[in-house]
Amino acid sequence: MNTADDVIISAALTGAVTPKDINEHIPLTPQEIADDAYRCWQAGAAVVHLHMRDENGQGTMSSERFAETLRLLRAHRDCDVIINCTTSGDSRASDAQRMAHVSTLDGIEMASWDAGSFNWMPAGVFVNSPAFLGQLGEILTARGIKPEIEIFDSGMLGVADYFVEQGKLHTPLHYQFCLGIPGGMPATVANLVYLTQHLPAGSTWSAFGVGKYHLPILFASLALNGHIRVGLEDNVYFSRGVKASNRQLVERAAQAVNLYGKRVATPAVARHILGLPPLGGSR
Repeated sequence: MNTADDVIISAALTGAVTPKDINEHIPLTPQEIADDAYRCWQAGAAVVHLHMRDENGQGTMSSERFAETLRLLRAHRDCDVIINCTTSGDSRASDAQRMAHVSTLDGIEMASWDAGSFNWMPAGVFVNSPAFLGQLGEILTARGIKPEIEIFDSGMLGVADYFVEQGKLHTPLHYQFCLGIPGGMPATVANLVYLTQHLPAGSTWSAFGVGKYHLPILFASLALNGHIRVGLEDNVYFSRGVKASNRQLVERAAQAVNLYGKRVATPAVARHILGLPPLGGSR
């Protein structure tokens, strides 16, 4: 299968922080998240990246909410979207709570593996200890869940390399470059180029820029033969002063891919690119 021109669009639907009064389209309940994920799949997203919110709209690592969202999404029998779940959806959660859903639930195909700690300005420290990362890598590997290596700064590439050497992560890896977070690597094209030039051979990667950096990083990713992530977790505006919906952001990303002369990857093609088994299959 020749996939050189296929671009995976990931939709990050809600995140853990942004309240609904900032953008009324942010999904909060399992039903809202599942419905939004389905609409994004219809618009061209091959992957949906899922956070959960509690009854107060705050980020939560509730396994029950993940399970309900997965059930509701897979109730759409025609929907073969790849399900990618966060492991960092609540700053109050313990390491065990952050890993509970990927340890026990079936149907999770990918999960975030945030490659280090840093000062997430000005809120506090985003903690991903070596012990946590090692244990999470072991769990994901044992359960056949593809880790999405989230990179917020260049030194984190070396952290991922370390855990590959330790046998906690298996290559080829898929990297998600998270650019423009305060305290992390600025969302510039030069920084994106630098990161892509320092990836291990055979890796796949995707990128996004937060807020106003959303489109520059999207277009740069296309030019650099990468994949792209969009969604209200990262950017709540479609244009200056105009609030976005997740479906609108996916639709625009799909248009950009087509205008660039590439193809929007279907979930089946994306599974092939990422080394995932067919939906319902086994490795």
